[in-house]
Amino acid sequence: MMTIGERIRLIRKQLNLTQEQLAQRLGIGKAALSMIETGKAGFSTRNKNILVQDLNVNPEWIESGKGKMFNADPDLTAYTHRTDNSLPLQSVPLYSIEGTAGLVPLFADQTEAKPVNYIHIPNLPKCDGAIYIVGDSMYPLLKSGDIVLYKQLSDVRDVFWGDMYLLSIDIDGEEYITVKYVQKSDHEGYVKLVSQNQHHADKEVEISRIRAIALIKASVRMHTIG
Repeated sequence: MMTIGERIRLIRKQLNLTQEQLAQRLGIGKAALSMIETGKAGFSTRNKNILVQDLNVNPEWIESGKGKMFNADPDLTAYTHRTDNSLPLQSVPLYSIEGTAGLVPLFADQTEAKPVNYIHIPNLPKCDGAIYIVGDSMYPLLKSGDIVLYKQLSDVRDVFWGDMYLLSIDIDGEEYITVKYVQKSDHEGYVKLVSQNQHHADKEVEISRIRAIALIKASVRMHTIG
């Protein structure tokens, strides 16, 4: 049976990459990759996440060799180019906010966070991750326990007014995580957060209090049986 190291080498060969090129994508040295491929070193969760998210490698194939090597044609430009072109299929990591201690540390270094699972959905733009939502502010469009898939933004000024966003807001030193429509405010330095649920009032928030923001690309409705 093929080892994980041998499968990593096969992935590299399939992508037509040298050890140096793949090592650079993983953020490790060529010697370290050589040790992984020969079984002298383990393959970290961080490195696996990079292969899954940026090159569309099937995580199950990495671990066990089962299924297809790639979930879709590998996106070799994903590391530097983020586009809205739909992918035939991608593996989106699903994170637990409790397990990552909030959005800010998750967004700061997502490759270090360990997903609780992966979501496979065809024909979506590139997504950075997914989380479960809590609360009913976007009901009936979204309900507590549903999953949202997001694309992280580096600057709140890049928002498109009226779209739905995942936000981390600083309230008296505590992180408040919410999903809202973001609209332009009449007040300088503020944005308006709007809920789908009519029982939740609109809220004006200072832009400086937004610690992390991501555009919602899709949602998955979770049904409870029984």
